[in-house]
Amino acid sequence: MHALVLIIVALLVFVLAYRFYGAFIAAKVLALDPNRPVPSEQHYDGRDYVPTNRWILFGHHFAAIAGAGPLIGPVLAAQFGYLPGFLWILIGAVVAGAVHDMVVLFASVRHGGQSLAEIARKQVSPVSYWLVLLAVLFLILIVLAGASISVVNALYQSPWGTFTVAMTIPIALFIGVYLRWLRPGKVAEATVLGVLMIILAVILGPVIQHSSLAPYFTLDKQTLSLLIPAYGFLAATLPVWLLLVPRDYLSTYMKIGVMVLLAAGVILVNPVLKMPAVTQFVAGGGPVIPGKVWPFMFITIACGALSGFHALVSSGTTPKMLKNERDILPIGYGAMLAEGFVAIMALIAATVLPTADYFAINTPPQIFAKLGMQLQDLPYLSQLVGENLAGRPGGAVSLAVGMADIFSRIGGLRHLMSYWYHFAIMFEALFILTLIDAGTRVGRYLVQELGGAIYPPLRNYGWWPGVILTSGIFTLAWGYLLYTGTISTIWPLFGVSNQLLGGMALAIVTTMLLRSGKARYIWVTVIPMAFLLVTTAAAGYQNIVNNYLPKQNYLLAVLSGIMLVMVGLIVIDSVRVWINLARSRKEQA
Repeated sequence: MHALVLIIVALLVFVLAYRFYGAFIAAKVLALDPNRPVPSEQHYDGRDYVPTNRWILFGHHFAAIAGAGPLIGPVLAAQFGYLPGFLWILIGAVVAGAVHDMVVLFASVRHGGQSLAEIARKQVSPVSYWLVLLAVLFLILIVLAGASISVVNALYQSPWGTFTVAMTIPIALFIGVYLRWLRPGKVAEATVLGVLMIILAVILGPVIQHSSLAPYFTLDKQTLSLLIPAYGFLAATLPVWLLLVPRDYLSTYMKIGVMVLLAAGVILVNPVLKMPAVTQFVAGGGPVIPGKVWPFMFITIACGALSGFHALVSSGTTPKMLKNERDILPIGYGAMLAEGFVAIMALIAATVLPTADYFAINTPPQIFAKLGMQLQDLPYLSQLVGENLAGRPGGAVSLAVGMADIFSRIGGLRHLMSYWYHFAIMFEALFILTLIDAGTRVGRYLVQELGGAIYPPLRNYGWWPGVILTSGIFTLAWGYLLYTGTISTIWPLFGVSNQLLGGMALAIVTTMLLRSGKARYIWVTVIPMAFLLVTTAAAGYQNIVNNYLPKQNYLLAVLSGIMLVMVGLIVIDSVRVWINLARSRKEQA
């Protein structure tokens, strides 16, 4: 199978879905009103509630939702072959993920930009409010730890990559100041300047690698596991316009640009997918992801098809910055389709590698030795890159190698393989770090809500002592999981928690649709909700019984069990409300 076929099919499906299904939801299911006041105007405070240009907000939203999931998940799920993942991304993004993101964003906007927990309080019950708060906190902790592990595995002992990624932080700060005070409103100018500075950081990487500064950027896993949470703390406390928005905005267009470039590379090179359409691991026993293709592929490819984490962004930072309700369609539905395309490109980049090389990168050496596979191009690719590529699990390295391999085949650019590889690593880290800054900020909001029940001033987002305290508590919690976890233990837990939260969010917004008199349209949310909950509950149970308990990972087993119970209670509570609403309407009729 040639990769070009997958790209053409995906583009056609996504364009048609946006034009027809997205427009149907906007006009009929949600009835968006461009004349209705939005939270950014009603509650403007210059810090969190700030009316923002549609395309800048699209950039922030896409960067915040498109974290590790669309890059790492498809790469890890490639062990099942390219076809299962491709079909799930294609179908899931259109009828599940984009619907989920759009409807939750709409619900939050109509509730004054409040969180999913507050929406649950008003639409379902106070009990669901507390359950949602706890479930969301669990999820964000696990998401941030799992995503950060991929960055650590990609950057350790890599001064070039570490320098390039580190430089994106002061660049984002400069662009924030540039747009706020130096050249307000000059978005295009700031974009060009910021992207050029990021590219310069990549070019300077080898200079740093061979200079006296190299030891300062040659870091071990433990040090990186401390520095990444420190960055999350910084991003959660600073004003959104200073670091979070400019970084997300710049990284979004860098991400989209790289994906377009990768798509162009695939068109020009038209590589053959070397991974089989379906591998023997669909029946279980895979070295990367444990379990069978169902249900484990559906929790592994999380953000590329549907992600509960998106509900936190759609009811967190984005609704507080939305300038007009009509922007819900391109930002809510459109950004998710863009993420689905990113996931497909990641799947292609991983599956153009020889099968043995893919498994050599994504499994520890002792496990790969038991597979009985012979390496093909990996020693040569390691030589071109200048780093040992084997035994770097987590998906980030195999994706970067696949992308660099495609780029370097264009026009005889093989000698630039090292540049392409480190550029791809920087590109991936940008994805993941934007997830970290938005996720930590949303987590801070939730800790403030929980703490506010005990000490009310904590709910004041402008009170600096509360902001610093809650940011510190939350960062320490997910930083501990990062420091002590591995990709094989954290990612399955992330997948289960993430998809459970997606099902839970769909149950809550279905309740809102019913209360709004939209009962005839609830199939839009109920069908993906039912599939998600059944699939994810099966995966969660199998994870606990077959993975965590036999390996004595009792903490992860308990976390999984608690998440399953909480989400089950929220869904039951929502169904109770649905039944009561149906009875009430029947009596009125």
